[in-house]
Amino acid sequence: LVLELNKVILPTYGTVLDQQNLHTPEWVDFDGKPDSLFFSDGQRRIDFVLVYEDESKKMTRKRSDRKKQKRKRKVYESNLINNGLQLEATRSVLDEKLVFVKVHAPWEVLCTYAEVLHIKLPLQPNDLKTRDSAFNWFSRFFRVDENIIKPEQEFFTAPFQKELLSNFYIQDKDTFFNPATRSRIVHFILSRVEYATKNNVKKFGINKLLDTGIYKAAFPLHDSSFRHPSTDPHCPSERYLLYREWAHPKNIFKLQPLDFIRKYYGEKIGIYFAWLGFYTNMLIMAALVGVGCFLYGCLTKDNCTWSQEVCDPNIGGKIIMCPQCDKVCTYWNLTITCESSKKLCIFDSFGTLVFAVFMGIWVALFLEFWKRRQAELEYEWDTVEYLEQEEQVRPEYEARCTHVVMNEITQQEEHVPYTACGKCIRMTFCTSAVFFWILLIIASVIGIIVYRLSVFLAFSAKLSQHISGTEAIRKYLTPQTATSVTASLISFIVIMVLNIIYEKVAILITDFELPRTQTDYENSLTTKMFLFQFVNYYSSCFYIAFFKGKFVGHPGNPVYWLGKYRNEECDPGGCLLELTTQLAIIVGGKAIWNNIQEVLLPWVKNLIGRYCAAARSEKVIPRWEHDYHLQPIGKLGLFYEYLEMVIQFGFVTLFVASFPLAPLLALINNMLEIRLDAWKLTTQFRRMVPQKAQDIGAWQPIMQSIAILAVVTNAMIIAFTSDMIPRLVYYWSFSVPPYGSHSTHTMKGYINSTLSVFNISDFKNASKPFSPWFVNQTCRQVYRDLRYPPGHQHQYEHNIYYWHVIAAKLAFIIVMEHVIYFVKFIISYLIPDVSQKTKSKVKREKYLTQKLLHENDLKIVKKTMGKIADKIIQGADSTF
Repeated sequence: LVLELNKVILPTYGTVLDQQNLHTPEWVDFDGKPDSLFFSDGQRRIDFVLVYEDESKKMTRKRSDRKKQKRKRKVYESNLINNGLQLEATRSVLDEKLVFVKVHAPWEVLCTYAEVLHIKLPLQPNDLKTRDSAFNWFSRFFRVDENIIKPEQEFFTAPFQKELLSNFYIQDKDTFFNPATRSRIVHFILSRVEYATKNNVKKFGINKLLDTGIYKAAFPLHDSSFRHPSTDPHCPSERYLLYREWAHPKNIFKLQPLDFIRKYYGEKIGIYFAWLGFYTNMLIMAALVGVGCFLYGCLTKDNCTWSQEVCDPNIGGKIIMCPQCDKVCTYWNLTITCESSKKLCIFDSFGTLVFAVFMGIWVALFLEFWKRRQAELEYEWDTVEYLEQEEQVRPEYEARCTHVVMNEITQQEEHVPYTACGKCIRMTFCTSAVFFWILLIIASVIGIIVYRLSVFLAFSAKLSQHISGTEAIRKYLTPQTATSVTASLISFIVIMVLNIIYEKVAILITDFELPRTQTDYENSLTTKMFLFQFVNYYSSCFYIAFFKGKFVGHPGNPVYWLGKYRNEECDPGGCLLELTTQLAIIVGGKAIWNNIQEVLLPWVKNLIGRYCAAARSEKVIPRWEHDYHLQPIGKLGLFYEYLEMVIQFGFVTLFVASFPLAPLLALINNMLEIRLDAWKLTTQFRRMVPQKAQDIGAWQPIMQSIAILAVVTNAMIIAFTSDMIPRLVYYWSFSVPPYGSHSTHTMKGYINSTLSVFNISDFKNASKPFSPWFVNQTCRQVYRDLRYPPGHQHQYEHNIYYWHVIAAKLAFIIVMEHVIYFVKFIISYLIPDVSQKTKSKVKREKYLTQKLLHENDLKIVKKTMGKIADKIIQGADSTF
């Protein structure tokens, strides 16, 4: 396809050797109209703007380098003109070194490339009747006023063909291609025009010219200021309307004008905000249930029998716990953990189980309903037939197409950038690099674990050495708490630093991989970045949830890391509270950091730029110069926005059993995120090049994978991290005969029966504490390992209670997983990906489109044949 374009549709754009034959842009002075979006003649619309520094006024480079840059730029602009584009150059008002080259695509160029890009354009107004939803009466209170942003007229559309130009709905040639479509077409041309040839290799594309500094910027124009409407009557001021009705903070509870966003920014940005808005709306239900479970825990915490026993001076006050580290740690009193046990009752309650099951079902509903919503948008935004073969190849891929292979399908030769062996080598290298960097992340996590083990010794030695626990600080600042908080903070800092490094690594690996299309490139980069981020963000949480305190041995025979560091133990209530702390710090810190990075930094940069230009503020500045001083959108566009939200989606679903308030925090964050992203795009950044997109790409299967994993992680958190299963086993089996002494099922005596007894005389010399003990001869294990007491024939071996608990945990995981997966299967079966209503609309549009084109073709044939028949009859009459 690309070769055909180069030969047939695109003119030959070889480097012109003769300087005199180069076409140059038309030079004009600024006409003093700050809001104009047209050339100096007021007729030709500015579809794109290129910015460069005049080489004759630059003194930072060698003269020979400046001449080379000027030559390449002149050749490039000449070839743009050869391709049919019209250029007009204007010097900057504020900085005489800057030159703005305005680009206009005439009607013929737009028609040619609209056919090349398979752009779907209107055939006739849509006459299908749509039924109003039953919720329209309610949603109208949250919708944008239709008198301000008028609904877009719906059309039947078809891929543009120049031969069928008369069939399309053309009222005005100037408005038939909207500004977003015009910018997209011009950017396609800019990305493929040559500027030099070196060693028989063509160098082309605006991206390379930007990277080498020949041009400083390239962007489409905003249509007005965001603060006030345009003074030019030909400018629609859509940017101003978007800021006023969408990006302004006052609209935080309003629905988004998605069709208007799509019209101004293109389908790719439109689908992102549609997904983010849908996700935020679905979070409302999850947040309500999560808050309900949290309140249930708060109301029932005073009835938490095991916590009362911990705090009771006659029960917990008489239980002496074994040291949690070797030698320097001392014996301590169970009542020290009274406050943490009360907090744990809030999160480790029956409501947590209900919420975990609910979230497993919620995720299935969210994904299934989003598929339906996405199908509706595909129809409404004409991306239903946006297939991979319609997407053009990346210029970077084109430039490397030096090998000739035979296409198995077409049986024709085609050019590719590497052979089958070369592709295999590239894939092997890229896969190895990905695994290497993931292992590096895991190494950093192990470093944090070693920090926890070593620092715990220091905190244990310095925090209150005696056992009374009467100081106020002792109630809150235990060695476990101090270690957990500092480790969480360090983990967060390490995560942020590694993110910066791995971002560059993932881009380098993907560039080397050389994907064919932009969609392939983004999907490949998405997979790599998410793997990095998944390990980076979630590894510490997985460690606390499933590994910490699970393999520690017992006081007489502890397990050591690296032969030196004694493995960490959980509090008597388990590691659930620590997991909650870790999640709160990472989720909260990540939200604050991202907002600073995404919003505050561009705002500060623009503020500094405006301050530096304040002395010249009395001058009238054109729209293109205003936009140039805004921040550029990165090459990856919305990639980081998606990544941030999907990582948050993981926190909301994977570990929600330990933190039921996570959906509420996510809801609040997302309500702000929508408006902050909108404000950022509308006010602080240059206008993005509109791009086509059918869906959210690789993020969809990633979320589906997270949803499957979330069921397993939440079931395992409840089974192995929380204390719910051991309590239920005690309540139903071990509180009553034959194992217990109580006459009825009760939680009384739970603490005393689950903390195993250890004889201090059995300590080994390597772990024996320095502090002497002369009151009791025994202490209790911190963790519930459920072992036989000293003196038993199987002392320190697991007792019958332990094996009952293990069996109950495994049974719980199997039952919970199967129940939720079965419900998810039923939901996915009952909710089709495309609604019947949307299917009917798509079929109806195809039928009417084909009928319309067929009938028009027949009319043309009849009309032509009629003229031929008349001529034949006239010829026969004259002969006769």
